[in-house]
Amino acid sequence: MEDYYPPIAYTVPDKDGGMLLKTVLQQRMGISRKLLSRLKLTEQGIQLNGKRVYISEKVKPGDLVEIRMQQEVSDDILPQPMTLDILYEDDHLLVVNKEAGIIVHPTHGHYTGTLANGIVHYWQSRGWKYRFRAIHRLDQETSGVLAIAKNPFVHQHVSEQMIAGTVDKRYLALVHNAPDPAVGTVDGPIDRDPEELHRRIITADGYPSLTRYEVREEYDGASLVALKLETGRTHQIRVHMTSIGCPLIGDRMYRHPLYSSRGIDGPGKADTSLQVEGMDDSRAEAASSPALARVMALDESISRQALHAASLTLVHPMTREQMTFSAPMPEDMAALQQRLQQRVR
Repeated sequence: MEDYYPPIAYTVPDKDGGMLLKTVLQQRMGISRKLLSRLKLTEQGIQLNGKRVYISEKVKPGDLVEIRMQQEVSDDILPQPMTLDILYEDDHLLVVNKEAGIIVHPTHGHYTGTLANGIVHYWQSRGWKYRFRAIHRLDQETSGVLAIAKNPFVHQHVSEQMIAGTVDKRYLALVHNAPDPAVGTVDGPIDRDPEELHRRIITADGYPSLTRYEVREEYDGASLVALKLETGRTHQIRVHMTSIGCPLIGDRMYRHPLYSSRGIDGPGKADTSLQVEGMDDSRAEAASSPALARVMALDESISRQALHAASLTLVHPMTREQMTFSAPMPEDMAALQQRLQQRVR
């Protein structure tokens, strides 16, 4: 016997009397063509007043339309115990605060230790059958709010909100220098770097990319910036902030231009003292430039790019309620911010 998720129901109002069931499903319930095709092949996928019917049938006022989706599990993801910081959960949606250093989904060479491994274990340990469906992604070294759909309907609807630009994603970043003006927009198309496929660059024929920013605090040689993504390109904030001379502190890929100007590969391991001690001779010699020494000290004060997904606002596909999920700044960024606050201009 097949297992199903709880049904999604719709009662036909007077104004929809005589409408085709297919039209009700697509226009009133928001069922995509892809999901509709799957439901048609499912024994209890589409029901009218408790009976399986053809979608060419006409509905009457007061009719009860229900869809039932088969339960699915992520058989391709190895369950692994993991401490999860759950911000919100119901039968349809899971929102977590992802730690920095954790990949969201298994990839080539990273089959275990991902957030997906931990969430699949969490669900299976409770006897719940859900397939891991991340609605969006965060870079491995970015912390913060991440939403996961528990069924195809929710994934479809939130994904559509993201495409329409109605999902509000806010970030906090600690960056070198301070953007000028203090409130502004970076509008630069982004695409892969043809010379290094893991990197992204701003290029005229890239994908449209828009980031809004606002300086929250300004320090000596650094600042805390709040950012809002209007698009969701890979590495978008990192690329855009670097393009205006404010690379993220600790970013090992999109480095401060002073590194290349002095022939240095980039920041090394974290040194929480905010000093330049511990560098090899060549790096110490290159850091004889006070400006570069300051940049290196900042970069080596944190083990990853100082970027945090602080909040996510979306409309819940089932309740139609607008919901905002927030995650506090993590300890490593908060500690760096505290030290920087002692160096306010």
